[in-house]
Amino acid sequence: MLKVGLTGGIGAGKSEVSLLLVEHGAVLIDADRIAREVVAPGTPGLAAVVEAFGTGVLTADGSLDRPRLGSIVFADPGKLAVLNSIVHPLVGARSGELEGAAAEDAVVVHDVPLLTENGLAPLYDVVVVVDASPETQLERLVRLRGMTEDDARARMAAQATREQRLRIADIVIDNDVPLDALHKRVGEVWDYLTRRAGESR
Repeated sequence: MLKVGLTGGIGAGKSEVSLLLVEHGAVLIDADRIAREVVAPGTPGLAAVVEAFGTGVLTADGSLDRPRLGSIVFADPGKLAVLNSIVHPLVGARSGELEGAAAEDAVVVHDVPLLTENGLAPLYDVVVVVDASPETQLERLVRLRGMTEDDARARMAAQATREQRLRIADIVIDNDVPLDALHKRVGEVWDYLTRRAGESR
């Protein structure tokens, strides 16, 4: 099994690359999706969040009010640390389960937005960074996600810098290119990853 850490700045196009890798045959473990699953209604994770932050972080139907919780934790590093101490171990455990269920010769791609920020590069055999210029990121966030320019810049500034991400990369996928060029590059990367997976058996 080859463990691949996939990351990139917001708006760099990491999700597009992860979908292409899945089409090639990768097993995808999406940290963001798991983070939502572990605090779904009825889970111990949601119960722990409510215990820490009160019922005010719930919507009328009993699910987590993410914008409300976000407004609390992103204004207070201490509260963010409390939330992370609840969610991160649950995400780690579920990721481990999914990885354990993958085939022995699988290429397992962990899609981890904050891989650089959390110093997680050593956990993976290969780190793939999806790279785009800050100008491209900004344009995509405004055009595709409907953010204001100020919001987009604030989100970008809260993440690792482009240089910090590139420093930990074993492979860089340039996503300042047309879609057909991106497809070709991902195909090349996939060929390399499958060769590495074969060698690691």
